[in-house]
Amino acid sequence: MAGGRYPDPDSRSAQLHRRAQQVLPGGNSRLTVSMSPYPVYARQGAGFRLVDEDGVERIDFYNNATSLIHGHAHPAIVEAVTAQIARGTAFAHPTEAEIALAELLCARAPGFEQVRFCNSGTEAVMNAIKAARAFTGRPRIAKCEGVYHGSYDPVEVSLDSPPSAWGVPDPLPVAYARGTPPGVLQGVVVLPFNDTERSRALLEAAAGELAAVVIDLLPSRLGMELASPEFLAMLREVTRRHGIVLIVDEVISFRSGPTGLQGVLGVQPDLTALGKIIGGGFPVGAVAGRREIMAMFDAGAGKAPLPHAGTYNGNPVTMVAGRAAMELLTPDAFAALNALGEHTRALLEAVLRETGTPGAAAGVGSLFMLRLGAAPPGYRSQYPTPERQARKLALAQHLLDHGIAMNPSLMGAISTPMTPAQPAALAAAVRSGLAQAAAQALPLP
Repeated sequence: MAGGRYPDPDSRSAQLHRRAQQVLPGGNSRLTVSMSPYPVYARQGAGFRLVDEDGVERIDFYNNATSLIHGHAHPAIVEAVTAQIARGTAFAHPTEAEIALAELLCARAPGFEQVRFCNSGTEAVMNAIKAARAFTGRPRIAKCEGVYHGSYDPVEVSLDSPPSAWGVPDPLPVAYARGTPPGVLQGVVVLPFNDTERSRALLEAAAGELAAVVIDLLPSRLGMELASPEFLAMLREVTRRHGIVLIVDEVISFRSGPTGLQGVLGVQPDLTALGKIIGGGFPVGAVAGRREIMAMFDAGAGKAPLPHAGTYNGNPVTMVAGRAAMELLTPDAFAALNALGEHTRALLEAVLRETGTPGAAAGVGSLFMLRLGAAPPGYRSQYPTPERQARKLALAQHLLDHGIAMNPSLMGAISTPMTPAQPAALAAAVRSGLAQAAAQALPLP
């Protein structure tokens, strides 16, 4: 059964949400699965297909926040995980599986001399920053306004800055979560994304205190605006000259090719934060980079400069799943994925033109995002304002009714089981949704 009526207060998903609200704050343990009036509960998945608790089947274009690059329950990953579970799920000892995945990753990108595993992209960014602080002996970091790097206080600074805090000409540090200590704000230099000269001035002024600059090459919360060559060249030159660690967050964008988006754009950071696809569908994070900085984690015969423990770091189930997933990602597999991603964006652009809808299909490789509404120049035009989020949510709900599972931000990802038939179905559902909005005279963001 494809599609399904949403919302339906009598559905199994609605019932589960009411039950969940009694024992889970907000009904879940993960902000990004929240959806009003209730989220759709998953029962099972296979390939690009996702089946909810009401038996409704949809094409899954979100793939658990882009992490399932091979879709659901890929046979090779299932086989590797099943064999490992039979041998044991976790040990208080290292395993060869950890070495094997680290070797694979180090062979992929020229800047990956060593790898340290953890359990999420948030942890990867956090540990990269801590390594930079330990290596440089400096306290502060710089990050771009409006860019998400996980749930860690310093990188949440100015994540959703209101216009009153934009500052002229420089962005002002603003807390994201209630209760953020003032000292956290003082420890962060906020950069205007892709504004090369203003960012250069801010970095030069604080250079002596900066341990790291953290950059996402394709920030989803800025409408998947690609970091410009000029901006990246400036960051690399300034950080190298001042001994600042350049950290690239490739938790999402590493799926862009065999060497990640950094390889596509020709930038080599000092450290890279990884996650999502390298775990084969299991919780994972990793820091990869220069040996001399990674040495901060090395306990040797005594205490490491940066002690880093974790019961599930390098968990063998995750390691074998990640290796199986990454081995499937040959150069030909990446080429096919990226070609289908380009085809998807072209289809969505055509739908926007045909329906006379202002907007764009942004993204790189197998990642895409549907922007709605005219976009004035500047990264702030893509901020997820309440009005923009509400209008995108309306289209996302229409897609649910037409057999498509998408994130309410209208961000999506191609998975290897897909063929041109799935993007065609997405384009058709978007077309009908935009036509319905036009017929009802609903405003666009």
